[in-house]
Amino acid sequence: MAARRPVVAITGASAGVGRATARAFARRGADVGLIARDAAGLEAAAAEAALCGVEACPAPADVANADEVEQAASRIEAELGPIDVWVNNAMTAVFARFVDIAPDEYDRVTEVTYLGNVNGTRAALRRMIPRDRGRIIQVGSALAYRGIPLQSAYCGAKHAIKGFTESVRTELMHDGSNVTVGMVQLPAMNTPQFRLARTRMPERPMPVPPIYSPEIAAHAIVWSAEHPHRREVWVAGITAATILGNRVAPGLLDRYLARKGMDSQLTDHPTEPGEPDNLFEPVPEDQGAHGDFGDLQHGRSPMTALALHRRGVAAATAAAMGFGAVGYGLSRRR
Repeated sequence: MAARRPVVAITGASAGVGRATARAFARRGADVGLIARDAAGLEAAAAEAALCGVEACPAPADVANADEVEQAASRIEAELGPIDVWVNNAMTAVFARFVDIAPDEYDRVTEVTYLGNVNGTRAALRRMIPRDRGRIIQVGSALAYRGIPLQSAYCGAKHAIKGFTESVRTELMHDGSNVTVGMVQLPAMNTPQFRLARTRMPERPMPVPPIYSPEIAAHAIVWSAEHPHRREVWVAGITAATILGNRVAPGLLDRYLARKGMDSQLTDHPTEPGEPDNLFEPVPEDQGAHGDFGDLQHGRSPMTALALHRRGVAAATAAAMGFGAVGYGLSRRR
């Protein structure tokens, strides 16, 4: 009898990092359960996985709704088998000053980006704990450690995910469970997020350079799945430098971000009135994995390789980079 292929469930799988991650797992021979609101993107992601010779199960769901996430998990297991790895990746954002974000918009970012992780983790643990095996990966960000202007809702949600994950991890360890939970903290990625997110700014938003391809994130997520005892991965030198720099001198970084943090997130292109966004409803067309900044993105990250395989070297190098790397990222403009 042929060995069963591993089954990986991915939220936010229709676009961006989730889409690239689905492809990466499919190339590794895993069947993939694809969870998102966007039906067109899910079907396209499933077709890409099928080209790798694996099975894909599109399971439309709004991760902010716990019942829908539970139904998606049940559908994936009914079609593909027991879920071995669950990747919480779904997110949304509003680019605006805090005082300009409406309460329902703030609620929505929190419900998708934070509670979506909670709902996904709950659905995964309901299945994994009785089997005493499984891996849950939370896709985080350097912004889980360091808030920046114009992204208060998103930064708050990423901080919350970190605290939530640490709590759940220690509960599992207390119980002697073989289910593990890890985080992958990302830098700025060239994904469709920046053309899909709602904005209140006069210019269109952009990721803060240095910008990386979503395939780099996908590689780190797959690596984390294959190394279940690694609690956290920092992707790219700028992520490590931001986290370590904030530990050393957060007040200095406050002042730097107050001067540079807003302009570094805005392009020179004006926002057009009435542009669609995906805050409350998906944009009804396939967005793919990549955003609009391919001319600025890095397709490789030597520091990520160090972080995956030589943690001490990576940490020492990142510490030496310090605020120089952070300043480089914030000062670069398109």
